[in-house]
Amino acid sequence: MLKIKIAFLATVVLLIFSCNTKSKEEKTTEIKTEEHQHSESETIQLNNGEKWKVDDNMMLHIRNMEKDVVHFDQEKGTNYSLLANKLKTNIDILTSNCTMKGQAHDELHKWLVPYIELVDSFSKEKSANQFTEIQNSFKTFNQYFQ
Repeated sequence: MLKIKIAFLATVVLLIFSCNTKSKEEKTTEIKTEEHQHSESETIQLNNGEKWKVDDNMMLHIRNMEKDVVHFDQEKGTNYSLLANKLKTNIDILTSNCTMKGQAHDELHKWLVPYIELVDSFSKEKSANQFTEIQNSFKTFNQYFQ
């Protein structure tokens, strides 16, 4: 359990530092908030009724993950470890190349942080239920982002 918390905290720190759009004080507050609660303020909002635009270089990695999930489902895959590794690799690339700013960036993080938690959990437990949650996460992503 301690390893999960450390991995999660390291991922969140990486996300925050890689995007580097907030002050040090705001980053510390954000880490504590994301780690300990998921309030209504973390509910993704549309951009005045429209989907948020995700930068092309970031969307590439998100779509790669989505394609891996769809392909795995279509092929009735059973090698959860391989899929988890592919997803984690794309997450690492995505977070290290964060270029977004402003509210679109903040809304994307509301999707991304729980998604990273799902993938971390999936990589450890590798269950069909967690795979379904990852699939549902992409449905949510497509509802709010383009």
